[in-house]
Order: sequence, then structure tokens, then C-alpha cells
Amino acid sequence: MTASTPLSGAPLYDVNAVRAEFPGIAGGWHYLDTGATAQKPQAVIDATVNAMGRDYATVHRGVYARSADMTLAYEQARRTIAAFIGAKEDDIAFVRGATEAINLVAYATPQKGRVLLSQLEHHSNIVPWQLAGWQVDVCPLTPDGAIDLDAAEAMITPDHKMVAFAHVSNVLGSVLDVPRAAEIAHKVGAELLIDGCQAVPRIAVDVDASGADYYVFSGHKLYGPTGIGALWGRKLTKLPPWQGGGSMIDRVTFEKTTYAPAPTRFEAGTPAIIEALGLAAAVDYVTAIGIDKIHAHEAILVSQLREELARRNSITLFGPDNSAGIVSFAMNGVHPHDIGTILDESGVAIRAGHHCAQPLMDHLGVPATARASFGLYSNADDVAALIEGLNRVERIFG
Repeated sequence: MTASTPLSGAPLYDVNAVRAEFPGIAGGWHYLDTGATAQKPQAVIDATVNAMGRDYATVHRGVYARSADMTLAYEQARRTIAAFIGAKEDDIAFVRGATEAINLVAYATPQKGRVLLSQLEHHSNIVPWQLAGWQVDVCPLTPDGAIDLDAAEAMITPDHKMVAFAHVSNVLGSVLDVPRAAEIAHKVGAELLIDGCQAVPRIAVDVDASGADYYVFSGHKLYGPTGIGALWGRKLTKLPPWQGGGSMIDRVTFEKTTYAPAPTRFEAGTPAIIEALGLAAAVDYVTAIGIDKIHAHEAILVSQLREELARRNSITLFGPDNSAGIVSFAMNGVHPHDIGTILDESGVAIRAGHHCAQPLMDHLGVPATARASFGLYSNADDVAALIEGLNRVERIFG
């Protein structure tokens, strides 16, 4: 991939060359729903096909050569993914996604108490805490849609055992000051869990430097396969196993079972071998382009789109001007589902709904929003197609 001419001083890359490597957006489809799930580059597709076909074998079990090779590849995938977020490989457990990771921490944490969430959290960072028996408190937002850390500092108490915030809001694109959130949590002896699903594809993450205690993300939002994600924990070894089965054990008898150390103790059963190798390929792909370049590229597109939408009296914009890759909006008198349907007829795909963030919709005073979310393959043509599609929506609804 070759660099293109910088725009507004930002380091960019050849987006058209990148787009050609994504079969899912071939034919001029304007895909603006990367926040829900990212399209996959051919390199990731090839990695999963090879892992499922010519290279396939189980891991951690077979003594034959191919099994040994696959075990090496699987553990190399763990090292690749750990390095991408500034982690040690032994502190990364493979899970099915961020949802499973949050459930794991919510249920496995021995001492449950109060958990401090925010009004912008995804349902996956609300419901697991409720189901696991935590008492939920809710931090408000600033006027521009960021988590209000001043309010969090004022309301947190020693009864709070956990703080769980999104690094980047999946609706508003607002970015959390993670180090400050960690200071607030640790001041009262609480731990901090960060939902990094929308952050890892867009901004550089260094979990060790962040001060967080847990960091979770899903592979499919990072241009990798579904069914795979990662849980990073500063002290995973202190958590007891959450699910039982093969692989996560040390010694089993009918009287007593002892368990493997972390992260193996959290990977019961045959792991997602194919998906792990696919996610590592996605990380390699993103790393080759450069996460800082991706962030700068998406920031330009966000600025372009927000500027266009702000000119329209019919549009209400949500979230901060410097949102990370995500723009949510509403059009007067038009339900977001109708916007999404009409845009689809024009070859533009956006998300329309509550985005698994119903408490945030209640806070915003709307039943739903329309959301355009960018990826590393998005370009100015996508923005232009969205604007033209919105012109058609306005014409239809008068």
C-alpha cells in the first residue's frame, strides 16, 4: 500500500488501493456501518481459509507435526494481538467477543458490589453486571456527549468495586480519558474495565500505560472474523475460572479439580483456532497501514460529514465535533429506519436504530438515531453518496 498526498497535513495512505483489497465493498457499495461490523480484507479471508483447510489441526493436544505447527501459530496470534495493544501475551485470553469478556469479569470477580457505568454504555456493558448481581450506578455525560469524569469522581465511593466505561462511544464517537478514569477508580480501591470495541480499530491503545485493569474488544470490528475477541487483564491470575471443560485444567479427579494458570484457565474447550489466526492477520493488516494514519483519515471524513450535516436545519447532530470515526444524527420528521431504507436504495449502508444503547437514546430524547461509521476503507465518495441520499430523503418527505 502506497502513501497518498497528505490532506490538511494529515498522514494518509492510498485508500483506493485499500478498497480494492476488500471484496465486501466491491461494486461501489458505500458501506458506512463499520461501527457495527467491519468488512474483511482479502488477507484476513485467506488466513481463515488456509487455517480451515490446508493448515487445519487442533491445538495444545496433538503430538503430530501439523498440530504442533498449528499450536505455534495459535500462540503467535496471541502474541501479535497482545503487542497491538501494548500487552504481555500471558495477560490476553481469547473469548468470543467483548460481550463474553465482560460477562466473564462480571461473574468471575469474587467480591461483587457496586459498579459505576455511564449513560452511553452499550447493552453489553450494562446487562452482564445486572445479571451477575452487581448494583449499578450511572455516571452522566457532558453536554457534548463524553463521559463526565468530574461527576464520576464526585459520585464514586469505596462501595464501588468496579468502574466500566466505553473507550469510544458506539453512538457518539466520544473518546474517554482512560488514565483519568483509572485514577478515579483506583482512588477508592475499585478496578476499571474498558470496553475497547470502537477504540482498537481507530486509535492507538496501550493498555499497560492506560492504567486500566481490564480491556476488552471484539475481533469483527477490527477487520477480523466474528466469534473471537480478547480480554486483557492486569492480574488475570486472581480471577477464578468462569467456564469448565477441557484445556483449562491442571488435574481432574471426581473429588477435586485444579486449574491451569491464566490465560488458559479462561479458554475452556477447543478454542476458536481459525478465528484467532484471522484476527492476527487483521492486526497485521491494520499495523501495516498504521493506526495513526487510520485515525487521521477517519477524522477528516468525520469533519467533512459533520460540516455538511451542520448546514441543514432539518438535521440534529449528536456527539462531539472530534468524534472518533462515528457520526450520529436525526432528521426532523423522519424516522431513522426510513432514512436507512431510502439510503439503501441508493447503495448507501448506515445503521438506524438504538444501537444497543437504549439508555443513551432516552438521555438524548429520541427513539433512535441514524449513524454513519467510517472504516479504513471509507472515502470522500462515501460521504458524498450519503449527502446525496439525504437530499433524496428530504425530497421524499418534503
